Amino acid sequence: MAGYLAITGGVGGAKLSLGLAHVLGPDEVVFAVNTGDDFEHLGLSISPDIDTLTYTLAGLANPKEGWGRQDETWSFMETLTSLGGETWFRLGDRDLALHAYRTDALGSGRSLTEVTADIAARLGVAHRILPMSDEPVRTTIQTASGPLAFQHYFVRDRCAPEVTGFEFSGAATARLNPAITELLPSLNGIIICPSNPFVSVDPLLAIGDARRRLSALDVPVVAISPIVGGAAIKGPTAKMMAELAIPSTAAAVAAHYGDLLDGFVLDEQDGDLHGTLDVPTVVTRTVMVSLADRIALARVTLDFLDSLR
Repeated sequence: MAGYLAITGGVGGAKLSLGLAHVLGPDEVVFAVNTGDDFEHLGLSISPDIDTLTYTLAGLANPKEGWGRQDETWSFMETLTSLGGETWFRLGDRDLALHAYRTDALGSGRSLTEVTADIAARLGVAHRILPMSDEPVRTTIQTASGPLAFQHYFVRDRCAPEVTGFEFSGAATARLNPAITELLPSLNGIIICPSNPFVSVDPLLAIGDARRRLSALDVPVVAISPIVGGAAIKGPTAKMMAELAIPSTAAAVAAHYGDLLDGFVLDEQDGDLHGTLDVPTVVTRTVMVSLADRIALARVTLDFLDSLR
């Protein structure tokens, strides 16, 4: 049974997950992935965070973007453009095949968990990738101009609208993935990856009684800050915080998670916060440029977790 559960979403989460997968075997860590970003587009079921993690662990991710596939071709999009189709969400040819496979498999009655495991195995991924739920939970971004589906905000509108809040439709009645629930009694620790706390981690915590279940476990929960020196390494986290009148600081991220946390990992640029938060902290380099950086952060995080047990 897995010793650690890593909660992840987006590129930052996938980077640390890759480091963890190099340090821990398939029976030692399981990845619980945000599906609030999932949506239906051009008749296809698309799971961006699951795919980002799958491609990353399989060694197939686009190294420049961190998402999508390396060595991608774009014949489908070129043809769709010529037909006047909806092209704001770009689907590479290889990526498109995966979405078509998933859509067909889900349509035949298989669960998202089953289909995800199937795809991961076919791409050579040994570690378990678990959707946070097999039931649909959809993130809506509340903006000054009205509500937007997550991908409309994030991709189509390039995070430009001013954010006023978030809604996770379906979360109240959804069940945390039973495969995740089954793991909880055997865990040694929980890692919240340096993902956007509002739209990559909160959707999972909003599912039914998921936050209460995790808080009640007698194991440490540690988060790695996605904010470094007042800025987000990638994505709109800092912009969202500013628009919500939340200080764009690592300390504010720790406060957001509140009593769920037993420890918090700070970047060296925020070393002045060490010892000032409501939970124990450790200071290290959290900016992951190379594979060595990912592995090093994974090791520091695991050592920190073990020290809190």
